[in-house]
Amino acid sequence: MIHELDDLDRRLLSRLRANGRESVVRLADGLGVTRTTVNKRIERLVDAGVIVGFSVRVHDVAEASVVRAITMVAVEGRDARDVVAGLRGIPEIAALHTTNGRWDLVAELSCDSLASLDGVLNAVRTLDGIRDSETSILLSSASLT
Repeated sequence: MIHELDDLDRRLLSRLRANGRESVVRLADGLGVTRTTVNKRIERLVDAGVIVGFSVRVHDVAEASVVRAITMVAVEGRDARDVVAGLRGIPEIAALHTTNGRWDLVAELSCDSLASLDGVLNAVRTLDGIRDSETSILLSSASLT
């Protein structure tokens, strides 16, 4: 059961996004509250499903050479099931999302070169049921903190 976040929840989540290993003592000091308050807030956010897990972000040197892109896809007609099945068969598509508005689907692409990306885009454009597509190459990632 996800509850409404207050200002303290949002500030706590922001600090945890920046450094998930920050100690409760430092979190409490930075937020101007007690350690007990921080512990209870984290426990409540986990129980409510707001925090769904803790992880480690690893800098992968090889990832710097990966070409990533977002492709928006418009589907012919109203049924996208065949298009989705076709797109799922392209291994460079890391994630596929339905959306609203002009585009029906958004595909996250991860390729090892621009030539590979070109081939993937050709495969997407020629897939039966795709009316239109638009791709943006991701140049860099901005930190949320």
